Amino acid sequence: MFYEPDKRDPRLRHDPFKAIVAPRPIGWITSISAKNEVNLAPYSYFNGINSRPALVMFASEGRKDSVSFIEQTGEFVCNLATWDLREAMNITSAPLPRGVNEMGHAGLEAAPSRLVKPPRVAASPCALECKLIKVVAMETADGKPVDCHVVFGQVVGVHIDDRFIVDGLLDTAAMKPIARCGYDQYAVVESVFSMQRPTA
Repeated sequence: MFYEPDKRDPRLRHDPFKAIVAPRPIGWITSISAKNEVNLAPYSYFNGINSRPALVMFASEGRKDSVSFIEQTGEFVCNLATWDLREAMNITSAPLPRGVNEMGHAGLEAAPSRLVKPPRVAASPCALECKLIKVVAMETADGKPVDCHVVFGQVVGVHIDDRFIVDGLLDTAAMKPIARCGYDQYAVVESVFSMQRPTA
């Protein structure tokens, strides 16, 4: 079949776009406001975009507290959401009033970061401390504004639980990171395979 995403297709109960662009890593973003209000929220439009320097991005559909807080203080933390933390991650997606700490609401312990002010999720096996580069307000191909805000950051510090370092390599599958699929579905990474890039 073929469909145009801006037009309702009676053959589809829901737009499958998010089910096609899947699985998507979850950026579990900790931010802090100028008033020291802590926010923790999951974003599935998240990814790394460069390795040297290490750069990440996440996109917020709507101008949510994470975006506002990061613009105020210029810092954030990306915590890894895992199978063991799936319920807590989901709880932090609730639309709580500004000023309510989602970390406490979900029963999560905070751990101090080293180079940025926002705390990290203590139970998360990996966390990326980030400095804001820029926030980009998106628009359509014909220049119409979209209520979507893309946050770009540079990773300045990385926390890794030593249990998951094996022979100097991070054992991704052992951490069981979760990812967002379409609708209300998620995936978990439990196994990996290797392929060597071809040479020229």
